[in-house]
Amino acid sequence: MKVMKFGGTSVGKPERMKQVAGLVMASKEKKIVVLSALSGTTNALVTISNLIANNNRELALTRIKELQDHYYQFIDELLSKPDFVEKARKQVEEHFEFLEIILRISFSEALHKDILAQGELLSTKLFSLYLDENGIDHKLLPALEFMMLDKFDEPQLATIKLRLTQLLDQYPDMNVFVTQGYITRNARGEVDNLKRGGSDYSASLIAAVLQASVCEIWTDIDGMHNNDPRIVENTKPVEQLSFNEAAELAYFGAKILHPASIWPAQAHNVPVKLLNTMEPLAKGTLISADAGSEGAKAIAAKDNITAIKIISSRMLLAYGFLRKVFEVFEKYRTSIDMITTSEVAVSVTIDNDSFLKEIVSELEAYGRVKIDSDHTIVSIVGNEINITEDILSRVFQATTTIPVRMISYGGSSHNISLLIPQAYKAQALRALHSHLFF
Repeated sequence: MKVMKFGGTSVGKPERMKQVAGLVMASKEKKIVVLSALSGTTNALVTISNLIANNNRELALTRIKELQDHYYQFIDELLSKPDFVEKARKQVEEHFEFLEIILRISFSEALHKDILAQGELLSTKLFSLYLDENGIDHKLLPALEFMMLDKFDEPQLATIKLRLTQLLDQYPDMNVFVTQGYITRNARGEVDNLKRGGSDYSASLIAAVLQASVCEIWTDIDGMHNNDPRIVENTKPVEQLSFNEAAELAYFGAKILHPASIWPAQAHNVPVKLLNTMEPLAKGTLISADAGSEGAKAIAAKDNITAIKIISSRMLLAYGFLRKVFEVFEKYRTSIDMITTSEVAVSVTIDNDSFLKEIVSELEAYGRVKIDSDHTIVSIVGNEINITEDILSRVFQATTTIPVRMISYGGSSHNISLLIPQAYKAQALRALHSHLFF
């Protein structure tokens, strides 16, 4: 059994959805196909939801009709037999009738999650109809029947495994299964989701609980590149990464892979392949327990970072001071990315400032607090990078004209991270690329 996940751009046009069907059938191995919503759909649904929340229901109805028309056009280009076209249009009508019903009832966060779920439900139903029209035997498995979160919004792996296995066992001779990415049920049984990019997470969780032979993530780029191709010229895909290296890159800004999608595969030792739907013969990137080589492999950048410095010559060296600082962030469920200390100060960075005011208020009990916003963490990632010859000298040579606010080195054998003002991001990425990948 293998898992094949296709993102929104891979199924965003009728011809691409047809291509996905070809890729699915090219492999004879038993498989579960995980689909995202058609590209643009989730953004459109977010807009509709926000309009309803703000009681702008007339404009919300206009956006609903526009999106519905887009799906009708998609159907006309995807399917050719009149009875399948009619069936598809009726299925689409049901989902958009649901959206129109929401216009007439009180809005809630639970309804917001229901609205966002429509994209994946629609894409999988249309894909299933296309397979039916072409005589491809398969079974559509509703993700809402097996994907579950606990009260802390963490996946219930044991429950997912039990429910999914029970569903699969009902079809022992079936080789192709289709399901939705992103959507799940929470501990209250309500429709919920795994946040943006969560279809990668869905695929990794499914692959992990089934001990799949591989988890393939199909996108519109040929693997994880060694830098951001939108900013830096002549980037190249990295052929092989360890789970740890890939996790660092995903967390620190590589957009091709959802950060949470690494740990389930790593915990169950399921290799992950990043492949290109548009160029299926391209090698892509293999992520497994084996790093393949040492040294710097890729650079990633994470924006919207806030640096918090606590200055307290009296408290810093006292027993338990750092514990008290960390407890403040734990209280507000805010993760720390980087940390540095000196004799009189400790600096940390966060990527979520939702509770910044409350955090600062509590930290002021321990010293003077200074905030620096609009920063970027630039991370150089590679196997045993902390002992790579000349790595630090090359990094420092590349950043001589860039104001580096913090450096994290030695905490991980896979990562060197620099905190810089966000305005210097492009300059830093290009300079580091020329010094590290010459």
